Amino acid sequence: MSKAKQLFQQITQTNAGWDALALRVPVGIIFAAHGAQKLFGWFGGYGLEGTGAWMDSIGLSPGVLMAFLAGAAEFFGGLALILGLLTRPAAAALAFAMLIAIFSVHFENGLFMSNNGYEFGLALLAASVSLLFSGAGKISLDRWLSRK
Repeated sequence: MSKAKQLFQQITQTNAGWDALALRVPVGIIFAAHGAQKLFGWFGGYGLEGTGAWMDSIGLSPGVLMAFLAGAAEFFGGLALILGLLTRPAAAALAFAMLIAIFSVHFENGLFMSNNGYEFGLALLAASVSLLFSGAGKISLDRWLSRK
């Protein structure tokens, strides 16, 4: 077996059950929707220009590039979670995005969302890390691909 095929099987292999599916789908929907706000201005978002200007204002420059990177990670990572496709790499990218969001935006406001705190980001970080460890679980493209 080639090293590339072996690596691909390690990335897609999962012994997780229904629990990963129950976590993957709603978290994927949340991430994809937040990414769509940043990239396309959907669901009341500001799109790349608006999000980029805000990111510049908090010191994440160049803002439009940072908005694109965050939005792409969230949108495409969220879709990947929903499908269970390359779940581990998607979860790693999403966990990294949440760490940046927590420490660059929310941490100084404390834990609670009512003060724009980091509790929601922390929950999404925990879900992402859980999926990074467990893999996609049942009813996933990863499971199907790893068996081929």
